[in-house]
Amino acid sequence: MRVMPDHLSAERVTTELAGLDGWTGDTTRIRRSVDAGSRSAEIIEAVAVTAAELNHHPVVASEAGTVTFEVWTHSAGAVTGLDIELARRIDAVLHGLLDLNR
Repeated sequence: MRVMPDHLSAERVTTELAGLDGWTGDTTRIRRSVDAGSRSAEIIEAVAVTAAELNHHPVVASEAGTVTFEVWTHSAGAVTGLDIELARRIDAVLHGLLDLNR
């Protein structure tokens, strides 16, 4: 039997977002956009690898060098702890590939 992840409260989502770099959202989904320039494909591929490790995947949009990641637990219809972990891992990928302190 598969256990459904718990929905995070609005307070918990707000607290978790405060500890993440550039993420916004609410209890339904969280998102982050980053200026990836010519490295968009590389970033999307690296995030796909880390997402596969969790078996949890973001919705990714890429336009004119900007990549946007949107995360929520589809089966729960809300943000769960799994989404926060994926956001942390996406941040690690971004920090590893981009100079985000420019």
